[in-house]
Amino acid sequence: MSTAEPGPPFDPLRRLLAGPAPWATLPAARRRPIPLESVMAALDAAGQLGPVPAPTAGADGPLDGWRSVLPDRDLPVTAASAVLVALFEDGGEARVILTRRSAELRTHRGQVSFPGGRLDEGEDAAGAALREAEEEIGLDPTLVRVVGWLHPLYTLNATLILPVVGALVERPVAAPNPAEVARVFDVELAELVADGVYRADTWDPYEQWSAIGPQRRELWFFDVEGERVWGATARMLHELALVSLGIPVPG
Repeated sequence: MSTAEPGPPFDPLRRLLAGPAPWATLPAARRRPIPLESVMAALDAAGQLGPVPAPTAGADGPLDGWRSVLPDRDLPVTAASAVLVALFEDGGEARVILTRRSAELRTHRGQVSFPGGRLDEGEDAAGAALREAEEEIGLDPTLVRVVGWLHPLYTLNATLILPVVGALVERPVAAPNPAEVARVFDVELAELVADGVYRADTWDPYEQWSAIGPQRRELWFFDVEGERVWGATARMLHELALVSLGIPVPG
């Protein structure tokens, strides 16, 4: 039996006490609609449209380009994973594809995530993200146009998560692998920035497993489609929302 942490339960009554969303003061007309074309333009304006960060001349390895957009590029890295932030448009609104991980997985079971996983030897981030999306939700990689990237996340176990943004011409027909994925769903970007969907708090969700006591940190949450999205996935959605609205992403 796995002992991996399940993460915070979906609890709409929990009080999350941090400040308002960074887009809370924007008028409704700025937050809806968010068509895919405007997301592409916003990525371009942020310098995040086009190929994923590539290694520079004399780089030590394929992650060097991604390190260059980290606040501290000298952080030790033990592994790298890539995720696919897959976007499509429906009814004039850009939507993003998410999954809920199987409850039978060893780690992060039952949590909402993007399709993704570890890079294989010699594999780049885009290749890994597309491969994992095909394995997890049956997404044909030929249907995805890699259009940009979000900033990498550095996790507590020194893993870099590399978010690759891809565009599809329509909602794909999902065929989730039940060994890995319990649910595939999609959410409007405009819904992510609607009032009452985003919340933040400062606490330690791993306190009950900690040998050194609570380590309080800022956590972000999105309550959508009956799911509570948190952790690394919420941080990536937070950046996607900021970029899509033309709000500068904090360094």
